[in-house]
Amino acid sequence: MTRGSVREYAAAVRERYRLASREEKGEILDEFERVTGYHRKAAIRLLTGKRERSTGRRGRPRRYSNLLQPLKVIWEASDRLCSKRLQPFIPEMARVMREQGEQHLDAGLEGQLCQMSAATIDRLLRPYRRLGIVT
Repeated sequence: MTRGSVREYAAAVRERYRLASREEKGEILDEFERVTGYHRKAAIRLLTGKRERSTGRRGRPRRYSNLLQPLKVIWEASDRLCSKRLQPFIPEMARVMREQGEQHLDAGLEGQLCQMSAATIDRLLRPYRRLGIVT
């Protein structure tokens, strides 16, 4: 049997396999193995069809994605301080920004901004730093 004919046969049997009970599925698989010569697991994969891939992002959810813009503003206002020196300066700058009405930061976002570690600041600002030696 050619691959094309196996696929055609699988397409013909697929609906019957999907609606079958457990015992009937076993019989359908036995028949499919005899006719095509495929192994049982390969037959199961062909008859169940393709799985849908998840479209969502895997892994841990992002925590600081909505704080990037206020962090960039603070970083630029501080004349691009390094993260170790910028981090203790953030609560004061966030307060000033809130009083001046420059950035809209609610209490939760401001708290997250103040809790952010120096390493996280470095990771978030990495794409915006100039490459090379800075004197």
